[in-house]
Amino acid sequence: MNMIKWQRPSLAAWPGVSRLADLSDELDRLFESPMAGFSRASQLLGAWTPALDLYEDKENFVLKTELPGVNKDDVNVSIQDGCLSISGERKSEAKREDTEVHHTERFFGRFQRTVTLPAAVAADKVKAQYKDGVLTITLPKTEAAKPKQIDVSIN
Repeated sequence: MNMIKWQRPSLAAWPGVSRLADLSDELDRLFESPMAGFSRASQLLGAWTPALDLYEDKENFVLKTELPGVNKDDVNVSIQDGCLSISGERKSEAKREDTEVHHTERFFGRFQRTVTLPAAVAADKVKAQYKDGVLTITLPKTEAAKPKQIDVSIN
């Protein structure tokens, strides 16, 4: 028995429904990446949002965010009410009078990311390292937030 992958029939094959096909394609794009539309909108407004990852091990939460072209002195990190905020600014390069811009996609200006932490952290022990355009923040868990091993005795 041969298996054939199901494919949706093309709406554009029928005359007069090309607008419906365009709508269908747009809906497909929207559901493939639910936040893509918001990201695109923020880019059009001139804002940029650095990508970040948040993961944990037994002792810490670790957040990594990409900040290429940002001077470490232009980055601020704060913790308040269980939320970690990273803000800063990527400053634009000085424009040279003898050049003409043909295409530009890089964003400059202020940014801010706020992440709700999954559990309590020891704010006084947080460490941040900035290397090669990547900010790594290590957030030690409080004792109450760390996993506990409970021994069960059998009678």
